[in-house]
Amino acid sequence: MRNEMMSRPVVKPEVLNFLRQQIVPLSSKLLQIQHEANTKRIPIIPQETVSYLYQLVTQRQPKAILEVGTAIGFSSSLFVEATQKQAQITTIDRFETMYHHARANWEQLGYSENIQLLTGDAADILPTLTTQYDLIFLDAAKAQYIKFLPEALRLLAPHGILLIDDVLQGGSIFEPETTIRHRDKGIHRKLNQLLTTVYADPNLLTTLLPLGDGLLQITKVEATTK
Repeated sequence: MRNEMMSRPVVKPEVLNFLRQQIVPLSSKLLQIQHEANTKRIPIIPQETVSYLYQLVTQRQPKAILEVGTAIGFSSSLFVEATQKQAQITTIDRFETMYHHARANWEQLGYSENIQLLTGDAADILPTLTTQYDLIFLDAAKAQYIKFLPEALRLLAPHGILLIDDVLQGGSIFEPETTIRHRDKGIHRKLNQLLTTVYADPNLLTTLLPLGDGLLQITKVEATTK
């Protein structure tokens, strides 16, 4: 029997609108930070990704979290709240304007003791880290993801989760490179390389979630004894 649902897109405007109306039990102060960011068009994760990350972190309760791309500190604050301040978050950013804003937000929220900020280029910082992280969230320069990938996998705990945000470029990632604007060709090429790499690796389990501009969720294949 023909399954008509196979040819119907899931994320229609009506579905997206519904997802973005759903309430996540963030603190009133963090909700205010989210509202101000959305009003001023400061880039933070959209509500559907907020909802997913909050539920995932609440369920898994990771103790050590690594984030690449601090921005104004919204996601790292979400991780603190979803773990009831039980997690230690290390976050990396090279943009001074952003991480000063993040520090102010963490101080306002009372989360400074839970978050360690490393300032500089993640490509330089990641190789210096030795902690095994239960959750790693990459939300930075999209063309750099493929460069960050080996270090992120090295730092990922055996049962950890690697999340890579914004990998679809509005869906244009699947269009021929000849149709892509010249300034975007590098990102297009690198993101396609990322997708090809993670899906071809037999040691990884990879899922692409249609949240925001695409969220890759990656875990390592657990070794089995025969």
